Amino acid sequence: MAIRPIIVIAGVGNGSGTGGATARVFSKAGYRVALIARGADKLKKTAEEINQAGGEAAAFPIESYSYKALRDVFGTIKAHKWSAGETPEIRAALWNTGAGVRKGFLDVTEEDLQVVLDANVNGAFAFAHEVIQAFKRNQIDDLGKRGTLIFTGATASLRGNVTTSAFAAGKFALRALSQSLNKEFGKENIHVAHAIIDGGILTDLSLSRRSDEEAAKAWKENADIRLDPESIAKSYLYLANQDRSAWTWELDLRPAHEKW
Repeated sequence: MAIRPIIVIAGVGNGSGTGGATARVFSKAGYRVALIARGADKLKKTAEEINQAGGEAAAFPIESYSYKALRDVFGTIKAHKWSAGETPEIRAALWNTGAGVRKGFLDVTEEDLQVVLDANVNGAFAFAHEVIQAFKRNQIDDLGKRGTLIFTGATASLRGNVTTSAFAAGKFALRALSQSLNKEFGKENIHVAHAIIDGGILTDLSLSRRSDEEAAKAWKENADIRLDPESIAKSYLYLANQDRSAWTWELDLRPAHEKW
């Protein structure tokens, strides 16, 4: 039996959103899962849930998404002992970190900008650097690729708004990084993709922001008005399974009843 590959996922939160869903979907598809995020307890809980479901996941908590923190954590991932004494290859990776800075321009602070830069530029560069180096060591597989690197974008990847000067600046930068890597490394059979998540996602946090119980119930039950994290994760698995004759660089995902 072939050795099960690894997907590295950065940005998992409490496991109820896109990062956690992607971990579960890829685990069921036969991947081992390396989880990177701030918040060690929540990260460990997500890894334990995957392991209890029959998968194999390991948690790698970090204090920030700084360049150094991301470079350092990959050393820990490389040293990790997976089951059966195997040394699996990293074949997929997802940069899914968030920086929820939404303020009027005059209220944005230098500290806010640092958070945005780490989540979308500094940490993303370090993550991509480590992932692409790992991919370059892989042999080309049956799909004609060495690995798939996915970046989670947002509506703000394409346009700014009244409270998104910092948030959109970061997302524009992340999209530009993704496109540049796609152009540079596609010719080495490394697939880089960017997903625009154009709408609200059903998560514990988005539910908690509903004004009352009825609003939360409507948000949860009406799949027409919000995105489901498992559906996003299945789209990411689709990207990882594309063969080299038809690769997607940018995928645009939105709910059926879009209003914005």
